[in-house]
Amino acid sequence: MIDLYADVTPNGLRAAVILEEAGLKYRPHRIDTQRGDQHTPSFRRLNAAEAIPVIVDANGPSGQPITITQSGAIILYAARKVGRFVPADPGRHACAMQWFMQVATDITSASSWIFNHATAMPEKSAANAAWMETRLIKAFSLADSWLAEHEYFADELSVADFLLYPNFAFRRPMLEKAGLCSHLQRWGAMMAARQGVERGMNVFSAHVGGVGSSPAVTS
Repeated sequence: MIDLYADVTPNGLRAAVILEEAGLKYRPHRIDTQRGDQHTPSFRRLNAAEAIPVIVDANGPSGQPITITQSGAIILYAARKVGRFVPADPGRHACAMQWFMQVATDITSASSWIFNHATAMPEKSAANAAWMETRLIKAFSLADSWLAEHEYFADELSVADFLLYPNFAFRRPMLEKAGLCSHLQRWGAMMAARQGVERGMNVFSAHVGGVGSSPAVTS
């Protein structure tokens, strides 16, 4: 059994989505980051960085317990644990890893900066916020262009798709306002139709009413 500690953010929901899609049994524990649950002593024992998500797998490598942080690492761990979503073909594997890294460095970082600027930074700058939003839209546009000729990022469902989808779901209003990303919309609808994705995105729905009901939580 895996214990998942997360919240209703793209980072947190990625972990839930991959656990659902991998068919791994897990117990979700909501860490309310708006309330500051991540700063409690009990959570710091799980992750000294005081950040979600975290998984604790009681049956890790060689049957030993293991604790894993960082949503990208959790996605790779779960995918490799079940032998799925990491393409065997070398070319497709390279594409999956390229887009996995591009999402992590370009889209996730920009999206998190926008959230932190709006909610946490002591000094705010409209010009800086607009610049970062433009950067985020450009990163999404690159993904959109790729998906014009590919069903998935690696031509088969892979870890790259699971890393991006929660960010896309939370940032969809921004993209629609910009009038961009028709191919991402097609891909997003296909991802949303997957039962594992739907269950993962709504794992904490009993607490907050499902994705989209808590717009303040958009890191």
